[in-house]
Amino acid sequence: MRRPRRMAAAMSALAVTAGGLVSAAVIGVGPVLADHCLPGEATQSPPAQQQRNQQQDQQENPDQQDQNQQQDPNQQDQNQDQQQQAPDQSAGDQQQQQDADQQAPQGGGAALLDPAEDPETQNPETQNPEGQNQETQDPEGQNQQPEPEESASTFSRRGRPQPTNSASPSQSPTASASPSASPTSSEDPEQCADLGPFPEDFVDIRQVPPRQLGARIGRSGSRGTFVSQCGTNRNRHNNPDNFIVAPGVANGAHHLHDYVGNLSTDGFSTDESLAAAGTTCRQGDLSTYFWPVLRDRNSDANNNDPDGNVGQVLTARSVQLQFRGNATSRVVAMPRFLRLITGDAKAATNGTANARAAWSCTGFQNRITPDKYPLCPRGSQVLRILDFPSCWDGQNTDSANHRTHVVFPDQSGACPQGTQAIPQLRMTLAYSVPQGQSFAVDAFPEQKHNPVTDHADFANVMPDRLMRTVVDCINRGRRC
Repeated sequence: MRRPRRMAAAMSALAVTAGGLVSAAVIGVGPVLADHCLPGEATQSPPAQQQRNQQQDQQENPDQQDQNQQQDPNQQDQNQDQQQQAPDQSAGDQQQQQDADQQAPQGGGAALLDPAEDPETQNPETQNPEGQNQETQDPEGQNQQPEPEESASTFSRRGRPQPTNSASPSQSPTASASPSASPTSSEDPEQCADLGPFPEDFVDIRQVPPRQLGARIGRSGSRGTFVSQCGTNRNRHNNPDNFIVAPGVANGAHHLHDYVGNLSTDGFSTDESLAAAGTTCRQGDLSTYFWPVLRDRNSDANNNDPDGNVGQVLTARSVQLQFRGNATSRVVAMPRFLRLITGDAKAATNGTANARAAWSCTGFQNRITPDKYPLCPRGSQVLRILDFPSCWDGQNTDSANHRTHVVFPDQSGACPQGTQAIPQLRMTLAYSVPQGQSFAVDAFPEQKHNPVTDHADFANVMPDRLMRTVVDCINRGRRC
């Protein structure tokens, strides 16, 4: 009477194996090459490798498999009892995880709050007291409704997007690959093992201590803000150039940039070409704003890129370009064609003297990590906060190192002697990413996708009248 139970156990094991294969296909697990580009799976763990070896032995030695099935009946009965207990334990673990998720802040659909202020004191309804339309704008200048935010229900329990009939346009850009990328091929998967980032490059945002970003505004400071609305790069303006740091060089950055604002920006841009181009920004702002893309490392897209920037490009779900005041004084107008950079794209090897990375999560804006990718609770989005220097020397629109003509305020927020405060640009980029250690910023190959290398660039091509509006809003304490 033992044979039917042994047959049932064997059929159950086959069903579990088949079910696992079906589940893997449904959730969209990429090929082995993509998995090796994930920080948590750069090397095989001993249990996983042992399981692979056992499966290979079973395929090569079917007789041994039959012998294993004819084991002691008492041992089989014990195994079946353990299998019957496993669902109860799994259900308990799943309920415990669901309880934890319910307690986590759900910031996915929330408005972005100012990281420099206490999130509890900010009301999203007060972010636009002038009643301005907050819709994004397409390159032709037509208003479009903002893309719907992804909610926590969008993700499965394994943290990967659930399959849909059609790909979201914000998650499947047609120009995601760097121009230097080559076609996909089946090469040694270990080639991704040392690309970075690594497990130590990630941190649970709830383990990051609270801290304030920037100095508090004093009695003589300028409290107003101006937001330039330029969209999220839905028109797929991407290239690996940088006309500020590497003018006249194609692929000068060795990593892909997202652009908003000026439609013509590339490695060969000049003051004249920028002034003659179109823009995605409102109110005639021809400025160019750009930053390295963030990629989903679960995907095998672009996986033979010679610079190691593998994975599917993630388009930011929201982009806020906010010009802010100075903590101790009023601000003066930026000169037209002023060029600014923030952060250091080579900080992993240069050191952190010029690093300005600031990573966070929606709902946790008072927790800022300068050198780790944040692991956000389900429903919370990853934030990149990029503050630019704002103390101008009063004469130059650029300098040899692209830094000395405009520097950062000191710890009190005051500008150094011999400089004057200009509106400070803060970029806040929000992303929906798969759960876990699944994303990385594009970088130079030797930087290993270290989060400390996050950076951004800006060139002011605002009309003079618009710049006067920006300065007036900031100095009068208005929010425009």
